[in-house]
Amino acid sequence: MVAMADVDYQTWLKDFKETAARSGISKKTLDNTLDGLTPNKRVLELDRRQPEFSLTFWKYLNGRISEKRIQRGRELLKEHAALFKKVHDKYGVQPRFLVAFWGLETNFGDYTGVFPLIQSLTTLAHDERRSEFFTKQLITALQIMDRGDIPYDVKASWAGAMGYCQFMPTTYQAYAVDGDGDGKRDMWNSLPDVFYSAANFLSQSGWQAGETWGREVKMPKGFELDLTGLGTKKKLGEWAKLGVRNIDGKALPKADMDASLIIPAGYKGPAFLVYENFRTILDWNRSNLYAIAVGHLADRLVWKGPLESPRIKEIPLSRAQTLQIQARLNENGYDVGKPDGIAGSRTRKAIKAFQKSKGIPADGYPSVELLKLFK
Repeated sequence: MVAMADVDYQTWLKDFKETAARSGISKKTLDNTLDGLTPNKRVLELDRRQPEFSLTFWKYLNGRISEKRIQRGRELLKEHAALFKKVHDKYGVQPRFLVAFWGLETNFGDYTGVFPLIQSLTTLAHDERRSEFFTKQLITALQIMDRGDIPYDVKASWAGAMGYCQFMPTTYQAYAVDGDGDGKRDMWNSLPDVFYSAANFLSQSGWQAGETWGREVKMPKGFELDLTGLGTKKKLGEWAKLGVRNIDGKALPKADMDASLIIPAGYKGPAFLVYENFRTILDWNRSNLYAIAVGHLADRLVWKGPLESPRIKEIPLSRAQTLQIQARLNENGYDVGKPDGIAGSRTRKAIKAFQKSKGIPADGYPSVELLKLFK
């Protein structure tokens, strides 16, 4: 069954219902969830929304890690200490990280979404842009309802992310755990279910028990920027030999750990050595900034201090400016593919090559200064 823009929603829904029934979902569930549905135009608007400006490193971090959130997280860490100990004993995931995810995803459960789950998923599955992905999410959500885990009228984010930790239906199906033993996997009302499920996901994704996410560091002057990025791994001792030190100037720990050096705001901004658990956080959300926010919030919850790197002035790039950079790179023989206004890995690689040709620090970071070089 192919969802296309020119197929009427009701016709598509009728065909989908027949397909879902053949997949084994009960008539009761299908009738209760699909009958009388109409598409949600607001969901489509949000799906197509393109922010005018990119978030800079410090603006992103400041928007997600406030003193209020840190204080509340510390209180919840203490309040649910007995539960967190049980989860830690079973999965090896430290409590501070679970609370950090909880805080960043839904502000500790304050906002889990107001969109009817099935209406959102049918709207997105019918739309041709990401039909295959959302059809899979829709089928899975109906299977979860058929099992009795969640009610038919459950609310979620506009894209279908569910509960305190915002699991998509396929993630829920694969990793959600009945932590309190009541026969259901309730990610809205049962904290044992929430934390057992989050820890199960992280554990199965490769979480290293007893290890942390990373640390803020200093690079020496003239550091070879080609060594930065998740594509390069070295032991801490090797980084130390290259002159990398803790942010306070002290030597790196003498641990036999692999780490990558990342500079999310370019060579003038903060630098981090990140470990395997950072990569596991990326399995949750494929954003370096998000993963740093999780790790740093987790650190603040156990009374570690704020980041120490100087806060340089950051000028956010507009989407139009990013499109210009991509177009200029293509014109100059640095292939980024079709410009889309998003500075992904291909664009950053092209920026690095261009910067090298100009003899300037090749950090791959898109900026207003970079755009000026093309003019």
